Amino acid sequence: MSLVTALVYRRRTRLLGRLVQEALALYGMEVPAACEIGPGLTVFHRGFGTVLHPYTTLGAGVTLYNGVTIGRADPWVPQELSRMRRVVVEDGAVLCAGAKVVCKEGVLTVGAGTVVGANAVLTRSTGPGEVWAGVPARRVGLREGYAPPVEAVAP
Repeated sequence: MSLVTALVYRRRTRLLGRLVQEALALYGMEVPAACEIGPGLTVFHRGFGTVLHPYTTLGAGVTLYNGVTIGRADPWVPQELSRMRRVVVEDGAVLCAGAKVVCKEGVLTVGAGTVVGANAVLTRSTGPGEVWAGVPARRVGLREGYAPPVEAVAP
């Protein structure tokens, strides 16, 4: 686990939380304590320029490259009046360098195993194992070799 990833997981600690937030800021990373982050987060290139909205949920095994932004598509509207509720990045998703995920209203979901390409601007939800690229982002393919996890079925 890299130093930056370790700091991200410790940002909610009671005594050191503020100090950890300042250390992340030195790396150019903004990860509010309100963000929910699952196990196995991978942050490449020390996350330089990465900004996450407080209403962000990252699933298990998510990969973030530098310059990723997750936030609102209506920053001119006061937060309490915004129609954006949450951005959910499901397990195994990859957000490449400079990717922007901006939610207009409700919940925007980046599907499990989805790849959002470098400098893409994603404004809508995706399905599992898809590849999205462009401005605005559109589906350009499916992730080769990606198989969604099989849900365990109780006997």
